Amino acid sequence: MNFDLNQYGIEVKEILRNSSVPVLYEIGLRNEKGTAISDKGALLVYSGEKTGRSPKDKRIVRHPDSENNIDWGDINIDLDEHTFDINRERAIDFLNTRERLFVVDAFAGWDKKYRLKVRIVCTRAYHALFMQNMLIMPTPEELADFGEPDYVIFNGGGFPANRHTSKMTSKTSIDVNLENKEIVILGTEYAGEMKKGIFSIMNYLMPLEDVLPMHCSANVGESGDVSVLFGLSGTGKTTLSADPKRKLIGDDEHCWTDDGVFNIEGGCYAKAIDLSEENEPDIYNAIRYGTVLENVIYDPKTRAVDYSDTSITQNTRVSYPIHYIDNIQHPCLAGNAKNVIFLTCDAFGVLPPISKLSPEQASYHFISGYTAKVAGTEMGVTEPQATFSACFGAAFMMWHPNKYAELLAEKIKKHNATAWLVNTGWTGGAHGVGSRIKLKYTRAIIDAIHNNDFANVETVVDPNFGFEVPLSCPGVPSEILVPKNTWEDKEGYETVKSKLVKLFQDNFKAFEASVNTEITEAGPK
Repeated sequence: MNFDLNQYGIEVKEILRNSSVPVLYEIGLRNEKGTAISDKGALLVYSGEKTGRSPKDKRIVRHPDSENNIDWGDINIDLDEHTFDINRERAIDFLNTRERLFVVDAFAGWDKKYRLKVRIVCTRAYHALFMQNMLIMPTPEELADFGEPDYVIFNGGGFPANRHTSKMTSKTSIDVNLENKEIVILGTEYAGEMKKGIFSIMNYLMPLEDVLPMHCSANVGESGDVSVLFGLSGTGKTTLSADPKRKLIGDDEHCWTDDGVFNIEGGCYAKAIDLSEENEPDIYNAIRYGTVLENVIYDPKTRAVDYSDTSITQNTRVSYPIHYIDNIQHPCLAGNAKNVIFLTCDAFGVLPPISKLSPEQASYHFISGYTAKVAGTEMGVTEPQATFSACFGAAFMMWHPNKYAELLAEKIKKHNATAWLVNTGWTGGAHGVGSRIKLKYTRAIIDAIHNNDFANVETVVDPNFGFEVPLSCPGVPSEILVPKNTWEDKEGYETVKSKLVKLFQDNFKAFEASVNTEITEAGPK
């Protein structure tokens, strides 16, 4: 049966809907520059000029129905409907110039009560395969009954936006229209824009139903105990959620309802930089036929990938369906979270490897979304750089961070969950003096959380941060649990700690006016 897109003004005759993997491979290899097959059978693709998201080029249509819900500013930048229509027409015109288009009709959200029907219209086999990996693919029966989608993405990323159009800052534009239920992409072929566009939509819709959308990974133990792990890039979110003793629910995007936690996605999108079988066997072994490898360098003869080569981008990526991981929870949903774990890589070497948070402290650290990157390669940058990203994913949050923080506090209290702050960063001094906490110790700490080993251990309250620090943990040397003990220069420790406290306080000033006082009070002193 021929599928058509006439209702959108698209008149292309050849439209491939939910194509098979071999068909997408063949078309990609024949028609898309730089496409190849790796020695493991993965599709090697190149995303063009843009090798990452363009957050400054994302716009949301300002409309009376939704404008009071949106936290307008540097992240949620507004757009008028007229300009959206211009960009939409530009995308449709471009799509109409193609001989062939791809359509992916699939679901976002494993909980049928909350899932969205999403339609992707795109020009590249790479984009179609990527979204078939990342969304939940319908069965033949579900596809036959799919009907009209809830949201449509028109991916005209192979064609630029017109920089002379008002509100455009470059030839890239990603425009979200909540009322029309459409996303238009121009001037970027980076596939992650589609994935994160859908996540942004879920971040808007779910709080309207008292559901908390979360930029986190999640897994479940044999007894049904669920953990959610939040953390910015480089803190260990994907690595630590892949745990041989627990089933993976998902690695990036989840929702917490009154019934439990569900994955929004049907696949994983992992960083490929320095990937090795030894350190991340689950991800490494998922790279096979059907997997998409983005912007990696490979041997032209053998097609073996060099994961340490970042000459195209630091942001090399791999996308695969979640069932390519052995130990998964399928369908990808489970009960309410028992443990909420915030991961931070503190390159200042000040935060303890493990501390227990009150619900108010949990809200404070959730709104802060702290990590610290090691000193960069720039001249003169010699000390760690603090990074704060509200709710550990500010780029995708449409409401004010307080909305998500209140939902989190409510879920923690209602379901009797425990919140933890786990530092995967430095010990014995800041970066340059101390050393990174060993992965085996962090894994032992996560195991101890899951085994309830901290229930009866002696703790000490940190004088500045106010959280409880356990003094023993199976498999971890007790001397590293209190950071000050690991520093030779005790005065230096206090100086650096005061600096970090001030960084937290300065960052939080932007939120104080809209946040409950008990949350502000739960911050460091």
